[in-house]
Amino acid sequence: MRSQKIEEIKKNLSLNDTQRSLVVGMLLGDGHLETSNGGRTYRLKVEHSMIQKEYTDWLYDQLKDLVRQPPKEKIRKDHNSYWFNTYSLGLFRFYAQQFYVGKQKRIPPLIHKLLDPLALAVWFMDDGSFKSRYHSTYIIHTLGYTKHDLELVKKIMKGVYGIEVGLHKQYDKYRLYVYSASAQTFKELMQPYIVPSLAYKLGNTMPKR
Repeated sequence: MRSQKIEEIKKNLSLNDTQRSLVVGMLLGDGHLETSNGGRTYRLKVEHSMIQKEYTDWLYDQLKDLVRQPPKEKIRKDHNSYWFNTYSLGLFRFYAQQFYVGKQKRIPPLIHKLLDPLALAVWFMDDGSFKSRYHSTYIIHTLGYTKHDLELVKKIMKGVYGIEVGLHKQYDKYRLYVYSASAQTFKELMQPYIVPSLAYKLGNTMPKR
């Protein structure tokens, strides 16, 4: 597609409510924003392992008006991945300002306005897991964030959703874990959004091997 045509398409793009939640969830998790023009526009890069192909396709389905090409497989030495990029758009600038300090990700100060159930579910599908059948609760692997960042999330989880979470220290980093007493509440909040192939993250099934 000619660049002039692409620029015309990009001028008319905007984010709907579902897309906003997806962007927040992905940026909390494995998604990344990249800029090549000093922060005037950004593209969202989405990449997962092939076991999460259905999930990546679902994300693409929700965002496809922002994307030039459908997901592709990337061949790696140790594993293959599945990825897509959005157009480079000015409408992602707000999210870059919220989620990044330089090149370092953070939990945004405005997270209390951004973290709705869908965004939380996307974050969980990216970085969450069912702890074990002996400890029927959930973990979000948040090792890239500071304790201060995660205290913001902890406050929202309790105040907005009535879910008690703790911070589990691993070396000098922290993971969010849901206390067992809140595990069922968390599961019920997540259940409507989890794609079938990732149901094992809620302890429903085991992944195919």
